[in-house]
Order: sequence, then C-alpha cells, then structure tokens
Amino acid sequence: MSNNPFPKGFLWGASTSAFQVEGGYNEGGKGPATTDLGTGKPGVADCTVAADHYHHWREDVDLMAELGLKVYRMGFSWSRIMPDKTLEPNPEGLAFYDQLVDYLLEKGIEPLVTLYHFECPQKLVDAFGGWRSREMIDAYLKYAEVCFTHFKGRIKRWVTVNEQLVATSAGPLNGNFEPNPDKNLKNIYQMSYNVSLAEHKAISLLRQIDPSAQIGPVCAIQVVYPNTSRGEDVLAAENAEELTEFYLLDMSVRGEYPPYVADYLKRYNLYPETEDGDDIVLKASKPDFIGINYYFSVCAKKKEGLVNYDQPPFWVSHEFDICENTHFVKTEWMNMGIDPIGLRVGIRKVYNRYQLPMIVTENGVAYSETLGEDNCIHDPYRIDYLAKHIEQVGFLLNEGVPIFGYCPWSFIDVVSSRQGFSKRYGLVYIDRTETDPKECRRVKKDSFYWYQRIIANNGLLE
Repeated sequence: MSNNPFPKGFLWGASTSAFQVEGGYNEGGKGPATTDLGTGKPGVADCTVAADHYHHWREDVDLMAELGLKVYRMGFSWSRIMPDKTLEPNPEGLAFYDQLVDYLLEKGIEPLVTLYHFECPQKLVDAFGGWRSREMIDAYLKYAEVCFTHFKGRIKRWVTVNEQLVATSAGPLNGNFEPNPDKNLKNIYQMSYNVSLAEHKAISLLRQIDPSAQIGPVCAIQVVYPNTSRGEDVLAAENAEELTEFYLLDMSVRGEYPPYVADYLKRYNLYPETEDGDDIVLKASKPDFIGINYYFSVCAKKKEGLVNYDQPPFWVSHEFDICENTHFVKTEWMNMGIDPIGLRVGIRKVYNRYQLPMIVTENGVAYSETLGEDNCIHDPYRIDYLAKHIEQVGFLLNEGVPIFGYCPWSFIDVVSSRQGFSKRYGLVYIDRTETDPKECRRVKKDSFYWYQRIIANNGLLE
C-alpha cells in the first residue's frame, strides 16, 4: 500500500440511525413507529429515550466537529416527519431536522441522510400492512417528495433504504408477524419487491426535484465463503450471495432479479406479485452510488436435510446452509468472527458487478462496556478492528476502486433493536444503563481520539 492512498477530500465520517439515537419518541408531534418499543423485553432499553440525541443534538454536532468529521451519515425518522396515515408533514419534525442539518452545515459537516432505516410508521402498518401493500410505495414517495423539496440544496446525498435485507426480513421492524414460515418468506420477497419499486420511483423523483443531488441504496453486503473447495460448497456459497445480497443490488441498480434468483423464487413459489408497468419503473432510474455496510463474513455449505427456520429469515434457504468458519476469532457479539479482508473481497465483487462509486456507511465492532474508575473507556479492540478495516479500504483505493468515504458504526453508542445498550459500538460512550437513562452523558472513548488523528492525517498513522 502506498504511503497515503486516501485522496484529498475523502469523506471521513461516522454513522447513526434516527430510531437508535434520537429518543423523544412522543415529543415534537412524532407519531408511533414499529421501533419505538425496541425488543419489548423487560430490563432491555428501548427507543423511547435511546441516546437522547433529540435533546443533545447540538452537543453531538459539536463533538462531531471536534472529531473532525467530514460527513455524518444520519437518518430521518419518517414518523417524526409524517406522524400518521394522512401523510401530512409535521412542522415540528421538519423544524427539528432543519436545526440539525443547518448546524451540521455550519460546522462544515455534510449530512448524508437515510430516508428509511428500519423504522416503519406504525400508523401505516395498522392502516394497510406497511410494506406488504403497494399503498406503501405511494406513501414512501410522498415522504421522499417532502424531504427532497424541503431540504433541496442543503442535503446533497441521500440514501433510499438502509439494509433492505434486514428491513424486510425482521418482523419487529416492518410490522410483519406472520407465524407460518413459508408464508413469511413469501411476504418478505413481496415486501422487498415493493421496496424496490418505491426506491426507483424516489430516485426518479429526486432527478426532477434536485438534479444536482445524488442518491443510492445502502446494502449489508453478505460475503460468503465456501466451507470447502468442493464444487457443491462453492456453488452453495455463490447461491447464498445471490439470495442475500445481489438480488437486492441487482434490483437497485439494474431493476431486475439475477437469473438464478428469478428461477429460485419461481421454483419455490416465492416470486412476488407484479403489475403491468413495473418493469418500466424499475428500469427508469439508476443510483449514483452504493453504500456498503460490513461487519463480518459468513460461511456456507451444500444444503443438507430440511429447511432450517431457526435462524435469521434471510439465511433460510432450500439451497445452502450457513455454517461456522473456524478461521476467525469470535467475540461476544461477533459470533461469526472478525474478518477485515472480507471487506475487500465484498467491495471488489460489488464494484466489478456494478461499476459505481461506493462509500462505507457502516463498519464496526460491538462490546459490552462500562466506565472505568478513571471515568474512561479504553477500547483497543475497537481501534484494532477499525484500523484493520481502514487498511483494506486503502488497498482498494490503490487498486483504483472509487470509494469516496468511510463511516464507522457508530458515532455514539446506540440502542440496539435487540440488545439495548448491552451492545455498544460507539466512538462516544453514552452514560446510561438498560433501565436508567440518567442524563445520557457523553464520554469520549480512546477510539474517538484515535479516529480524530486518523482524520487529521487523512489516513492511517505510520
């Protein structure tokens, strides 16, 4: 790797999502969302307060400026901007984001805004089932229109949908609680299809409203290694990547399913219902960039036995089994192991397939953390994880892959949709427990100061 492969103007950033940091769930005219109650498990923090960014936003932006961020990959809460099924904009919600966006710009930080990051307005789920219905496409388009128009000229890059793979497969996030596993899978592919239609309509709409702005999806890339060099395992790994990553990106970029996925969905009666003219919508637009979320790789082998429904729905398949990879070090929250090279492998595949610029929008490691006696968080494990992944980004830049930014997950500790605050990713510690938000005091971790030096140096330190 050359001394400094990171170009001038490289966007060093950090990421959060609205529902995982904001809190203020019943303030400022916000409507209910599927994510408001989190896990619903007693003793586990939910999203009602989260990291209380709703009341600490100015302090948080000041910390971002101190850190030296060039870009803040954030999210809008749909139900804060449109609280109910009338889809009438909420002036208080827009005013909150006005002050946040304007202060970011004042501090020289670009807001990269995600329209849809897991949070689904509960009123739309109640009214027509959310993404299970095509009515959701029009609702999303109206929401996007309000955002594109209101923030025209201030927000130059938008994300359509974060991790559609998870957004459509996690019932607590999208409001789909179908108990029959086969019907649930069919619902997931229908929701995914509806999301893709909405995404392409939004891209076309932005071209009309603000042609100078850019827009793209964020994909949780699924880097899948074969368990052995047997042809059956190699094919299983390739099938897994097609069914958990490339069918989504092919729809986002090319407006069609890959041939294998289309055949798979038809063979197992999972193909979504379509309407005349959908193909025109799907082919009418193309994103400007792709956001890459990466935490770990997985391993697959030839399918054996019955379909295993006791795993994340996106790994449920008739044609591959996810299995353990014994070559990687596992941690408390990273039970698949840590694999920095997987980031390079995955981004290479994405670029070779789509030839679009990319930004790493999420990359991080979770640990259970509490303040030490010195009132600090010493997190060398996070520094090591980020350094090894940033090194891989440098290798990709040397290879000529157009990556224009890198955003660790997460800027501050966020509430996990399943594990509350037991699982912490942030560069900044939020001083609260699962059951007591206290004052949500911000404490800079060692990784904050380390990343600050990386940004100032525009690359890894010698």
